[in-house]
Amino acid sequence: MTMTKKSRNRMFSVLLLSSIIGSLLQTSLTTALPAIMKDFGITAASAQWMTSAYSLAMGIMVPATAFLLKRFPTKKLFLTGMGLYGIGLLFCAATPVYSAFLLGRVLQALGSGLLLSMTQVVILTVFPPEQRGTAMGIYGLAVGAAPVLAPTLTGIVIDRFDWHVIFWFCLAIVVLDLLFACFAMKDVLENEKQSFDLRSMLLSAMGFSGVVIGLGNLGLDSFFSLSIAVPLLIGAAALVAFSLRQLRMDSPFLELRTFQNKEFRLSVIISMLLYTVMISGSTLIPIYIQIVHGLSATLSGLIMLPGSLAMAIISPFAGKIYDKFGIRRLIVVGSAFMAISCLGISFVDEKTSVFYLAFFYVVRLIAISCIMMPVVTWGMSTLNSKYTSHGTALLTSLRTISGALGAAVFVALMTFVTNVTSDFANITANVAGINAAFIGITAVSIFQLVIVLLFVDRKKKSPQSGTCPVSTNQ
Repeated sequence: MTMTKKSRNRMFSVLLLSSIIGSLLQTSLTTALPAIMKDFGITAASAQWMTSAYSLAMGIMVPATAFLLKRFPTKKLFLTGMGLYGIGLLFCAATPVYSAFLLGRVLQALGSGLLLSMTQVVILTVFPPEQRGTAMGIYGLAVGAAPVLAPTLTGIVIDRFDWHVIFWFCLAIVVLDLLFACFAMKDVLENEKQSFDLRSMLLSAMGFSGVVIGLGNLGLDSFFSLSIAVPLLIGAAALVAFSLRQLRMDSPFLELRTFQNKEFRLSVIISMLLYTVMISGSTLIPIYIQIVHGLSATLSGLIMLPGSLAMAIISPFAGKIYDKFGIRRLIVVGSAFMAISCLGISFVDEKTSVFYLAFFYVVRLIAISCIMMPVVTWGMSTLNSKYTSHGTALLTSLRTISGALGAAVFVALMTFVTNVTSDFANITANVAGINAAFIGITAVSIFQLVIVLLFVDRKKKSPQSGTCPVSTNQ
């Protein structure tokens, strides 16, 4: 449909506000994690399910969005997604039980999974190709703006009040955004009658669930135990069956043939590695600062503040650099910075300076600014618009699942090394555990840098306009 600039900007504002809410809460939870662990009386291995259960539910929901965006009107889907997110916030804010808290996180993830894919598809639909990098840069700024003050404010709230206040505050923003969306959102995506492929959805859910649950149990049992091996085997078998089914179908639930596109394939791989490093680091850093280093939640937030500010400043410029020069310069610099930041946190102890931590956190968030949104824009711009929803669903679900796996694996590594090297029982983490986990995370970030250097082309490529899901330069 044709939209006026004013209507497009209103709709863009609604989408940005929903993104800010998700970013605000996610950043707040990293600071609040130790306090939530203390209140519920849970270990780090159990607490990582706050991230893993969320990521798993998103990973299950996102593949379905390719169907949902084609089948149902944009406005109704947005209101549904925000409604689910709001109900999830209410569960987390009001419950005294950890299991109900996790249910709230799952409901938030279902809503967020729908909103995240929709936001990216709508932005890539309503903005012309020459403005997409800038638009996605502004989107990255919105995602990065909330974290500028969120860690510090969260720390103050936790130290003076209670972490439940965070969820009540986010719920109030959700209600405002829902009211704004009632008149600002428009149906901008074309719809068509399609039957829902329940078998593919179930196979996808079984596959992702099995893999994440199996690896999520690493910190609770030995690797060859039934609680790890059985879910992993079931998950792997289901994912193979799901993939074969999609490749045999004329109208697949999720178009896997988009991976024939070299640039899109690389963007997915880089995004997966980035989220593995990003989510696992976001889980471990507050545990180190507040538990191992023994600093307050407020000081933890202050350490993160300069990095969040740098991300908010750089994100829109990263979009403009992408529009002008292409992707390679951004992700080479970003990947190098990420490897440096992870290496810097691999050799900390109880007396490491807070300025040292703040510096490497700044480097870390500059890296994320240079990679996260530009690599999505780059990958998606090489697909024909017909396959945008499929490409967005694939990229979002796979990077989200990678984040969940990264958090599960590296928290398990931290727990294992902590238990082996500590003289105390039931300790959450020690210096050796944190260092071991970040050495592993550094290895992943170096692997990402190698892939970028070897396979991302130097020349800038224009968006494809063909009728097939693959680019013309194979």
